[in-house]
Amino acid sequence: PVFETYLRAKGAADDAIRARTTLDWTVLRPGRLTDGPGTGLVRLAPSVPHGAVDRADVAAVLAALLHEPGTAGQTLELVAGNATVEEAVAAAAGHDG
Repeated sequence: PVFETYLRAKGAADDAIRARTTLDWTVLRPGRLTDGPGTGLVRLAPSVPHGAVDRADVAAVLAALLHEPGTAGQTLELVAGNATVEEAVAAAAGHDG
């Protein structure tokens, strides 16, 4: 019940950001968080299969998203994958290559 309450509150906060701000925003929804050192390899898209992702990789993606205005206005899901953080963020922003 605690995690369900968290998910409802996070969903409500995400909705409020999308509906009520004039600032650029990107919502990141990571999969199940793990405590590994990070691999630098992720899968980032509007919808991804359920999976896990290291906290270090979440932090790296968040830092990269801050510098990529092309992801503004998107809600993206994140799990471990095969693309580098830079490749995944560029693809989410709609950049080829």
